Formats: sequence, C-alpha cells, structure tokens
Amino acid sequence: MSRQSDGVRAVRRGKVWLVGSGPGDPELLTVRAHRIITSARVVAYDELVSTEILALAPAGAERIAVGRRASGCRHHEARIHPLVVQRALEGEDVVRIKGGDPLVFGRGGEEADELAVARIPFAIVPGISAALGAAASTGIPLTHRDCASSVTLATAHAARNGGEPDLIGSVPARGTIVFYMGLGRIAATCRALVEAGRAPATPAAVVSHATRPGERLVTGTLADIAARAEAAELEAPALLVVGEVVARRVESPCAPGREAADEERAEVG
Repeated sequence: MSRQSDGVRAVRRGKVWLVGSGPGDPELLTVRAHRIITSARVVAYDELVSTEILALAPAGAERIAVGRRASGCRHHEARIHPLVVQRALEGEDVVRIKGGDPLVFGRGGEEADELAVARIPFAIVPGISAALGAAASTGIPLTHRDCASSVTLATAHAARNGGEPDLIGSVPARGTIVFYMGLGRIAATCRALVEAGRAPATPAAVVSHATRPGERLVTGTLADIAARAEAAELEAPALLVVGEVVARRVESPCAPGREAADEERAEVG
C-alpha cells in the first residue's frame, strides 16, 4: 500500500497480464509467457488453454475458470471476467492466460479497454496464433511465392441476418484465408466463398487441435471439405484453411525418435 498526501492509505492495484499461450503445445510458449505463468499467484484461464500449459502454474496459485469459448461466454455481459478485475483491485497480480495470441480473436483489445477504464495496469504478452501453429504443424504454407502473396485471418462467426457468413465484402478474392471458430459453419462458409467467386475446386483443409497430441487434418476442396470434416467427426477448436497453399502442403520425413510422438496425429484426405 502507499500513503497519500492526506494521510489515507491507498491499496496498491495489481497488474493484469494478458498472456498468449499459443495453440496448445507448451513448447511453443514464449520465454516471457513461460516465466510469467510459472511465477503466477492468480491465474485466470478458459477452455482453450491446454491442461499442459495450465499445469505450469504453481500448485498454490489461485485458479479462476473464465469459461469462455467460441460456443459462448458465461460472462458475456462483461468484457473481462469480474473476478480478474476484483483480484487486481485487491492488489493481486493476475495472469490471464489466453489461447493463441491475445489480440487475434482473443478479446485482448476488449479486455484491455476495460482494464484501462478501471485504471488497472496491464501488459500484453504475444503468443503464437492458432493459424501459425496449425500451418507449421501440418506443413501448409500460409503464403507461397507461386500462388499466395497474402493471408487473411477471419472469423466464421460474422454472419448476415440470413445466417450466411458475410464474406463478399470482408475477404479478398485471392490469397489464403484462415477461418477461426468455424467448425459448425464450414458448409455455409464454403458456400458463401463459392458465391463470392472462389472456384469450388479451391483446395481447403480443416485442422483440429493444432499442435496438440490429438491433432487431426482433413483436406479437400470448397466443394467437399464440409462433408469430409463431418465424416471425420472433428472436434473444436478447429481452423478452416482455404487457398491454393493447401495443395502445396509438404510433409517432413519423420525424424528419429519422433514416430511415437506423432502416432496420435491422424490425416484424412
């Protein structure tokens, strides 16, 4: 606590760390993120944070389950979980662990806004976004000199009143597109892309649980990827990758000792 000029003691406000934990593999954490998580006293997390990463927090740290995921937010009326703000106002430093990168469909901007209004100090620690993790893990280049000079990150949850994703005015006609949070909307997304001018034969892929032991990859085209993904019974979180880069996917020969680690990964294509 600090002493004000009128003699009243003011409570120190804690700092909130908005930490990107990457797509799930703890080895993909940044050095800074690892240091902050392993020294945390209060940890707030959601379902997108892997159990392996959450286990890095000290055993005695307070754990706050935020409960946010693409399917809904149990605290949708607030931009940030009320307990995060409360603990910070009580003087505790809070580590808010977020999947991927906090500022890429991670609501980091909204949460930072609310912290600023409450005059709570905060810092944003970047993480590897799910799109980058999925691309590296599956060998799909997001850009390629021969076929893609741009990559667009989009959310399949942006929909028109009729339920179709509003893609015509929001994504370019060429280049790679990666859709987040779209496992239940693949058919509508692909249909809207075709209506916007993309060829039905455009390569597409769905990556489920990217970088994690249960990672699965389904490949196809805009014409059939929805049916292929449904038949494979993929689970969220998953990304939809659209573009010629999917056809440029390159598999690396398995390095010695990696076969066992890769056994749980499956491909349907």
